[in-house]
Amino acid sequence: MSFIARITRSPIPFDAEAGADAQSLFAELPPEMREVLAGTAGCSPYLRGLMARQPEWLAEALFRDPGEVLASEFERLRPMSQTDLKTGLRQAKGRVALLAGLADLAGVWSLEEVTGALTDFADLSVDLAMKAVLAREFERGKFPGKTLDDLDDAGGMVALAMGKMGAHELNYSSDIDLIMLFDESRYEMGDFLEARSGFIKATRRMTSLLSDITGEGYVWRTDLRLRPDPSVTPVCLAMEAAERYYESVGRTWERAAHIKARPCGGDIGAGEAYLERLRPFIWRRHLDFAAIQDAHDMRLKIKEHKGLHETGSLEGRNLKLGPGGIREIEFFTQTRQIIAGGRDASLRLRGTVPALARLAETGWIPHRLAASFTDHYRYLREIEHRVQMVADARTHALPTSAEGFDRIARMCGQGDTAAFKAGIAERLVEVREAAEGFFAPGKKGGGASTPTAEPEIVSRWRRYPALRSERAQEIFERLKPDLLARLNAAPRPDEALSAFDGFLSGLPAGVQLFSMFEANPHLRALIVDIASTAPALASYLSRNSGVLDAVIGGRFFAPWPGKMELCVALGQLLDETDDYEEQLDETRRWLKEWHFRVGVHLLRGIVDSAEAGRQYADLAEAVLTALLPAVVENFAHKHGRMPGRGGVAVGMGSLGAGWINSRSDLDLIMIYDAGDAEVSDGPRPLPVVQYYARLTKAVLTAITAPTSEGRLYEVDMRLRPSGKQGPVATSLSAFESYQKNEAWTWEHLALTRARPVAGSLRLKEDVEAVRLSVLEQPRDVAKVLEDVRDMRRRLSEAKGQQGPLDVKRGPGGMQDIELLAQAGALLTSAHARRTPPQLAAAARHGWLSKAEAEQLTATYRLARSVQSVGRLLVDGPLDPETLGQGAKEVLARETGLEDLDALMAELAARRAVSAEIIDAALERTDIGGKGKA
Repeated sequence: MSFIARITRSPIPFDAEAGADAQSLFAELPPEMREVLAGTAGCSPYLRGLMARQPEWLAEALFRDPGEVLASEFERLRPMSQTDLKTGLRQAKGRVALLAGLADLAGVWSLEEVTGALTDFADLSVDLAMKAVLAREFERGKFPGKTLDDLDDAGGMVALAMGKMGAHELNYSSDIDLIMLFDESRYEMGDFLEARSGFIKATRRMTSLLSDITGEGYVWRTDLRLRPDPSVTPVCLAMEAAERYYESVGRTWERAAHIKARPCGGDIGAGEAYLERLRPFIWRRHLDFAAIQDAHDMRLKIKEHKGLHETGSLEGRNLKLGPGGIREIEFFTQTRQIIAGGRDASLRLRGTVPALARLAETGWIPHRLAASFTDHYRYLREIEHRVQMVADARTHALPTSAEGFDRIARMCGQGDTAAFKAGIAERLVEVREAAEGFFAPGKKGGGASTPTAEPEIVSRWRRYPALRSERAQEIFERLKPDLLARLNAAPRPDEALSAFDGFLSGLPAGVQLFSMFEANPHLRALIVDIASTAPALASYLSRNSGVLDAVIGGRFFAPWPGKMELCVALGQLLDETDDYEEQLDETRRWLKEWHFRVGVHLLRGIVDSAEAGRQYADLAEAVLTALLPAVVENFAHKHGRMPGRGGVAVGMGSLGAGWINSRSDLDLIMIYDAGDAEVSDGPRPLPVVQYYARLTKAVLTAITAPTSEGRLYEVDMRLRPSGKQGPVATSLSAFESYQKNEAWTWEHLALTRARPVAGSLRLKEDVEAVRLSVLEQPRDVAKVLEDVRDMRRRLSEAKGQQGPLDVKRGPGGMQDIELLAQAGALLTSAHARRTPPQLAAAARHGWLSKAEAEQLTATYRLARSVQSVGRLLVDGPLDPETLGQGAKEVLARETGLEDLDALMAELAARRAVSAEIIDAALERTDIGGKGKA
């Protein structure tokens, strides 16, 4: 569609005489087009001059689609030599500026189309200028080892577009901000200095070609000062040197600047690889709320330096840097991106408007605020363009005269200048107030009284590692009144304060965490809740405060996603990096966050202990499912792929039964099927037995080894065939033979809870088939019961019950009931893995009465609730004498009993009855007609 056909509105002519000039230039054009041109000429001397210089080109361009006109200009430039390019680029700049100006004023292009066209031309200009100056040097042999054949990727040189150019948001009269780099790995060490010198010269010639003012004007004012330490570094840097700078002394504003960084000319691939290497610098792994203060400090410095404080007047107001201006919206958006972009890659967008939309979609800002800021941003940018169009001036200042405001109002299509000014003022106030609320919220504390022990405890807080820096102390002093007020409101203030003291003393650093607390009051409430009820969880938090990031992420209190979704999510996370050590750390970070989520949900009663146990088991299975392929792939680099059908991890004990608690070990055995293979096929092949033994040890190391992010789980492999004396990995055929011909009764009891949890699907099915065939074998009931009684006796002698809240050990405890349930499953050939269904199977076959099975199940579930909550509340044994009031209340709530005394009485009574049932059952040899087996 032609330019003229797409006109949707016309500016009001401002200068009648100038308008007449424009109309006389284009007398043959339709009246509506002459009106647009007349208004443009009257409002913008700069555009009027561009029209006068090339009327024939414009007259022809107006009857074509503006996008086509732009593309044809680009194509005209591409084959030009350096000599022709100097004039060609300047002529093209005038045409692109005129085209964009007319398309903007006539409403043919949106703001994004205008800035996109300007940016696309800037990209092309930089790329052509760079390659033009390099072509001459390559042709003359001035670059070591480079010829014209290397020109396509500029010999490793790349221009990074920064700021508005990087975001495709160039102003009508912008400078272009560039960082010039070269890939030093493309050159031998002895050639490095010569190459660097060549690239420095090429950069200077390139910027001269773009920036020098000639009779044709200039192309772009070029600014190279965003590079690392510009006062002492050359205009073109080796990538390695830039990376070292950012890794060692890079500042928050430089991180923010790199959000918009984009390779725009030269070796685009090398530029993208460089930015990927900088990703850990730009996007911090944890939520970075400390960036708010950094951005606020930067705002204040800009205002002080430029003298841009609120005056209440629009005359001369800086639309970009002044209060409520464009930069406020950009700062707000980029700071939110910095805070959360390390965790959510979808927030790593260069454009301001797309980033605002994405922040709203992910719950980081309200949709209403995103829509408001987007509307204000577009409006202020359009006015900024019109201010710059008047005389091609690099200015962001509104006019200082009534005539000037009339001009801009007409360029915006508005005839009422007073209403126009009022609208601008209203928008600036709204942006300023919203930005101030984010960057500099009220600092007032809670103001409530504090616990009586406060002075003694609080006086030592400044000596803790988390408060060793001045900045941490400053933030914490603002937080302290509110925190102390919340602690004082806890059921037992002194207990809560003491627990919070323990949390604070264990923190290695405080700035990031305190900044997060300052920005999120509900986090302060959560930490006080945890400190007053679960000291063990508070202690865990002090060592792993990064897990609080998940609370801010938006889905912390969403429904449980399920095992499959967890497996997929962790798998995708590990696929994002090829570095094995990073995969191990990512898995640990991922697990800690989800583990914390389950704990908080249990603590707050969102889930009960039964559901929490299933969720903890889901997490363990997801870790094994996602991590096993990463371990195998890393192992295969040396020793080849898994021979045969591969291997599976089999969960035993509570993991196999699908219910574990917050501090459970994982009971595992590893089974493989090498088929006919004898050795692996890697660079360093291994016999299959040795291969799978070493692979199993690699899996154990991946799970249990402490990295910088801690360990995943402790693993117990004593339930494998032959126990500690057996190989760490067993072939499927050996496993089947052992279980059917050599295994002890206790090993068959353990098999009742076995479940393949990770690895080859077909092999999982075969392992399960072996399990069922073993369980269905005929049994000597008397021998099984004798062995079970012996095991029960050994367990009792090894370690008896440790206090009234030790629900695991001793007669009638969890261990006792599990042992009986496994015996029932073994004697009745039941397929069930969990204790309640195993007891139900024993009742169906008559070994237990229905009432006995129900009594044992009720006792087991009560005990399991106490154990699950207890492991979350305290690090050691549950001691009634040392439990805090908050912990007692959580136990009472979870078990449905009035208080701790009632709970202990109920446990004792139930355990006594259960012990009697177990004593009697272990003497019964007639089980569903199997007594003579």
